Amino acid sequence: MSGIPAAPQWRPRVNPWIVAGSVMLATFMEVLDTTIVAVSLPHMAGNLSATTDEATWVLTSYLVSNAIVLPASGWMALYIGRKRLLLSCVALFTVSSFLCGVAPTMGFLVFARVLQGVGGGALQPLAQAILLESFPPAKRGLAMAVYGIGVVVAPVIGPTLGGWLTDSYSWRWVFNINIPIGLLAFHLMRRNVEDPPYITNARPGRIDGLGFAYMTLWLATLQVVLDKGQQEDWFETTWIRWFAMISAGAMVAFIFRELNTEHPIVNLRILKNRNFWMGTALMTAFGAALYSTITLVPLFLQTMVGYTSLKAGVASSPRGLGSLFVMPAVGRLIQFVDARWMLIIGIALFVLSTFLVSGLNAEMGMGNIVWPIVLQGVGMGFIFVPLSTLTVSTLRNEEMGNAAGIYNLMRNLGGSFGISIATTYLARGSQAHQVVLAGHMSPYDPAFTERFRAIQAGITPYVGAAQSQAGAYGILQGMMIRESMLGAFLDNFRWIALGMALVIPGVLLMKKVVHHNAPGAGH
Repeated sequence: MSGIPAAPQWRPRVNPWIVAGSVMLATFMEVLDTTIVAVSLPHMAGNLSATTDEATWVLTSYLVSNAIVLPASGWMALYIGRKRLLLSCVALFTVSSFLCGVAPTMGFLVFARVLQGVGGGALQPLAQAILLESFPPAKRGLAMAVYGIGVVVAPVIGPTLGGWLTDSYSWRWVFNINIPIGLLAFHLMRRNVEDPPYITNARPGRIDGLGFAYMTLWLATLQVVLDKGQQEDWFETTWIRWFAMISAGAMVAFIFRELNTEHPIVNLRILKNRNFWMGTALMTAFGAALYSTITLVPLFLQTMVGYTSLKAGVASSPRGLGSLFVMPAVGRLIQFVDARWMLIIGIALFVLSTFLVSGLNAEMGMGNIVWPIVLQGVGMGFIFVPLSTLTVSTLRNEEMGNAAGIYNLMRNLGGSFGISIATTYLARGSQAHQVVLAGHMSPYDPAFTERFRAIQAGITPYVGAAQSQAGAYGILQGMMIRESMLGAFLDNFRWIALGMALVIPGVLLMKKVVHHNAPGAGH
C-alpha cells in the first residue's frame, strides 16, 4: 500500500484557482444552455414553420444525448485522456452552437442539438473531478462552492437572459452567445489544465459496448416518456407503455451488465460507499425539487400574476443572488463545521421558502415573491456545497471521475422526474379543484347566487338583460378555472416542500468527515 498515496498528493503545476476559473467557464456555458432555450421555443417554432410540440424536441434531444454521455465520461477520460476529452467536448459544443444558430429547418436544429448535448454531457463531471483533485481535501468545500456557482446559478439566469436575447435580437442569439465563451474556455483549458499521473498511466481496457448500448436505450426511452407522458395521457397510450417497459428492461440489463463485466463503462460498485450512494440519492431528490421549482415559479408568475416572460425571469433571478452570497462563506465554514448540519440547515431553508411561495396569491406584489426566492437561493447554497463535499469525501482520487458522472446523471434524472411530476400534477390538480368548485356553482348555494346576481347586475348595462345571464355564467366559469389553477400551483409547492423535508433523516445516515489542514492529509 506504500505506493498508493502518490495519486492523492498530486497537485497541478498551475494555481488551483486558475484551473477552477478555466473549467468553470465551460461548465457555466453548458449548464446555462439547459434553460436559456426554453423561453425561445415559440419563436423557434414560428420562424422554422413548426408546431410548439415539435419545438419541444429542441429540449428533449439535448437532454437525451447529454444524459447518455454523462455516466461514460469517467471511462472516456481514461481512454483518451481527460484534457483531450475536455477540449474535444468544448470544441464540439462550440461548433454545434454555431450550427444551431444558423439552422434553416427544425430537423437540422434538432440534429445540431443532439451534437451539442454530446459535447456538453461530459463537461460537468470532468470539471467537478478536476476541481476536486486540484485542491487539497481541506479546501474541497471551497472548490465545490466555485463549482456550485456555475451549476446552481446558470439555470436561474438562463430564462431571463434567453428572454432578453430573444426579445431584443433573435432566438438564434441564445446559441450564438456560446461561441465566444467556448473559444475563450478552450484557450484557457489548453493552457492551464493537465492530466494527473493516474490518468496518463491508465489502462482502461476495451470499451463495454453492450453496456453502453443498454444505457443509451434506457436513458433515451426514459427521457421520451418523461417529456411526452403528460401530453399523451401517460400509460393510457400504448406507445408510452411500450417505451416505459423497454426503458425498465434496458435499465435492469444495464445494471446487471455493469456489475458482472470486468471493464464496466460505469463502475456501479462505487455505490457500495455509504456517503456516495446516500449523497447521490439526496442529490436526486434535490434535483427534482430544484428543477420543478425553477419551472413552476416563472409559469406561476406568467399565468396567474400576469407577468411577461422577461419580468418573470427578473423576479426569479434573486435565487441566484442568494446562492452567490452564501456559497463562498459555506465553502470556508465547511472546514470547521460538520457538513451534515450545514446541509440540514440548507434543506430547512429550502423547505421554508417553498412553503412561503405556497401562500402567495394572484394579487401579490413583486416583493412577496422576491424574498422567498432569495431565501431559497440561500438554502441552495447551504445544500449544494456540503452535499457535494460529503458525497465524494470518502472516495479515492481515481474514483472521482466515475463518481462525478453518476452524481451529475442522477441530478439530471431527478430534475426530469421532478418537472414531469410537477407538470402532471399541475394539470390534474387543476381538474380536481374544478370538480370541487363546480359543485358550488348551483342556484342552491347562497354564496354563488349572491355573486352571480352581483355580476349580472354589473354587466347588464353593457350587454343587455337578455345576455347578462350567460355573461355572468361565463365570468364565473373563468374565475373558477383561474382559482383551480391557482390551487394546483400552491398544492405543488406544498408537496415539493414536504418532499424535501422528508429527506432530512437521510443526511444523518452519512458519515461525518473531518478534514485536516496538514499537508498531505487524507480523506
